Amino acid sequence: MTTVTTNQNRTPLRIVAAIIALSAAASLFLCWLVYYHAPADVTGTHLLFLPALNALLNALSAIALVTGFCFIRAKRLHEHRAAMFTAFVFSSLFLITYITNHALHGDMRFQGQGAIRSVYFPLLISHIGLSVIALPIILITFFLSLSGRFSAHRRLARFTFPIWLYVSVTGVVVYAMLAAYR
Repeated sequence: MTTVTTNQNRTPLRIVAAIIALSAAASLFLCWLVYYHAPADVTGTHLLFLPALNALLNALSAIALVTGFCFIRAKRLHEHRAAMFTAFVFSSLFLITYITNHALHGDMRFQGQGAIRSVYFPLLISHIGLSVIALPIILITFFLSLSGRFSAHRRLARFTFPIWLYVSVTGVVVYAMLAAYR
């Protein structure tokens, strides 16, 4: 039996490849912004609320994710979709405010000393590493849902959900630790 490869069959692969390429470019940009870009707000007085707003948006995203998970478990598909779109909006707003904050203020250094550093840095490293993975996997999961590929969406969402939730929750914890030791 011969299978015919059509443009329609290649389209999802092209979109997934584009999502991965865009995500890689975004991750490289964020790396440059955080570690190499000189802060624009040299006086350190503009938009000082942004780190707290970032934490709030991460927390709201986590709440929307758990809500969406509960809805899908109850087979309430419309509510699940609304909750997941809400989580996506909060995460997107987080990304915008995160970029703005780092463009203005640069990277914030952790001031804690002693044993707390052995908690903070592994948490931060896992948060950063999984956030790099989260971006393309979230976008691909959304693409699968929006394009009606629900069985593939379900398979990938089993990985997407815990990664996205971990990144959202640890973002709040990292902020709280930075604020506590400021």
